[in-house]
Parts: sequence; structure tokens; C-alpha cells
Amino acid sequence: MPRPLPNEHDCDVLVIGAGPAGLSAALVLARACRRVLVFDSGKPRNNVSTRTGGFLTRDGAHPMDLRRLGREQLDAYRDVTFRAETEVMAAEAFERGFRLTTTAGETFSGRKVLVATGVEDRLPPLYDIEEYYGQSVWHCPYCDGYEHRGESIAVYGQGAPALSMAKELTRWTDRITLVSDGPCGLSRSRKERLYRLNIAIREERIARLEGVEGQLERITFASGPDLDAKAMFFRSDGKANTAIAAQLGVTSPDAPFIRTAGYGKTHVPGVYVAGDMSRHVQLAIVAAGEGAAAAFAINSELLKEDLA
Repeated sequence: MPRPLPNEHDCDVLVIGAGPAGLSAALVLARACRRVLVFDSGKPRNNVSTRTGGFLTRDGAHPMDLRRLGREQLDAYRDVTFRAETEVMAAEAFERGFRLTTTAGETFSGRKVLVATGVEDRLPPLYDIEEYYGQSVWHCPYCDGYEHRGESIAVYGQGAPALSMAKELTRWTDRITLVSDGPCGLSRSRKERLYRLNIAIREERIARLEGVEGQLERITFASGPDLDAKAMFFRSDGKANTAIAAQLGVTSPDAPFIRTAGYGKTHVPGVYVAGDMSRHVQLAIVAAGEGAAAAFAINSELLKEDLA
């Protein structure tokens, strides 16, 4: 049975995460005159990227510049407070609210919680891939495919995910090679489908990626000729950062993503989720929209309680 909070709430809404979803939610809530506390771990998903693709009015902006602009605009609202470089370690539900505890041992309480902790991507197990990730190795064609239109592109992976990514990229280029670093896991009919689309398949083991200052130039294999490639895409099997959501009873600790109802509502009263961790379309502008929608729902719920 949830216990009543022993003291007054620090704020109306606790927002965990300061990416597009969290910042957008904070803005909408601030404009509804709500007291908002935002926790920013300082570890965004796109911290290695050099641009944000497809964000209206900010297309091509550096992700850190986008976050900075969001923070600057929120500074104008007196009821929004930030806890920078702060990670939430524990979360508890009480009778009429929630309490969060940070890794520094600080505690904060609020009436509602928005979890926007995003996703942690897992890179392919290739030597030195970190040197290229965010500059010429990507996981989202909609974010970064346009900059490589018409170029020679490699698709890393096996089975249906690699097949899907390779077919998807035909919108941007007709020079695609699937590199599976071993057996590709595709049936004969699926391989023939790729060949009909003029997509080559290389199943040799990958020795290394080669390039200059993060710009991929070629892929070398344990056997066979090198493959010239200006970019490589892979289907990320990233996992949502669900630890805090699991403590609140929204999901299990090992769940890859979180299912939500409309407006980011979860089955736990007072807990909302927005952004990439909900496994909807994973674009920054969509995350921002989900944050705004969740904020609308949160304020509506708070208003009903205030007027009851």
C-alpha cells in the first residue's frame, strides 16, 4: 500500500531526461504554470552525432546545440528547475505522488512523473567502430541517409533486420552492399530478392573499417577484395533505459521497450513515458511531439485533481 508523502511536494511534475521529449514536456508544462523539475544525466543518446536530421526549423543542428537552445528557452520560466549532470537512482510511489532519489543522495518529490530516459544503442562488434559512429556509421536512414544519397553504402547485419534496412536504403542510393560478417542468415529467395534490387551481399568476416578522422572509406575483409563505402548503416538493437520505469512498476527490468496508451500514459497512475523508449518512430522531432502530448495529458490530470 503506497504511503503518504511526509512533506510538501517539491514540484508538480518530475521529468527524468532532458532530451527532446523531456525538454518539450517541460516547456508545455511551464506554460501551463506548473512547477517542473528536470533531471539531466548529461548522457544523451545522440551525444556522438554531429547533426540532427529532419527537425523542423533546426534541420542539421548539432544535437548539443538543440539541447542548449531548449535549456535557454526554459530558463525564462521561473517554475522550471534543472538538476544538471544528475542521475536518478531510485523512484518510489506514494499515495499522492512520487519521490526520486539521485546518485548524490538527494531526494525530490512530485505529483506526477514523466520518464524520458531514452535508449542506449548497442554497436556492432567491429574493431574501432566507435571512431566512425556518429560521423559515417549510423542506425537511422531518416536521420542521416540524405547526406549519403547516391553514395556507396554498406548495411551491416544478418537476417530480416538487415534485409529490411537494405531495402529501406534503396530510397537514398542504388549502391548498397549487405555485409553480414559471416553467414547472412537469409533464405535463397530473400537473397534473390536483394539481387533483383541490385543489392550485393558479402558474407566474409570483416577485418576492420578504414577511413580518416571518422569518415569511412572502405571495409576490409579477412578474405576477398576490399569494399569501398562512404557510410555504413545498421539496425540498432538498442535497449530502452527502463531501470527507473521498472522501479515504478511500469515495466520489467529486462523489457526492451515500454508500451504506452495514448499521450504517453502507462498503466501506473501518475506515471507517463515519452520519447525513444516507447519504441514509436525514433526521430528527435517525434520525441519532442510525444513529450508535448504527455505534458498535455499530465496537466489535464492535474487540473482535474485541483478542481475536484
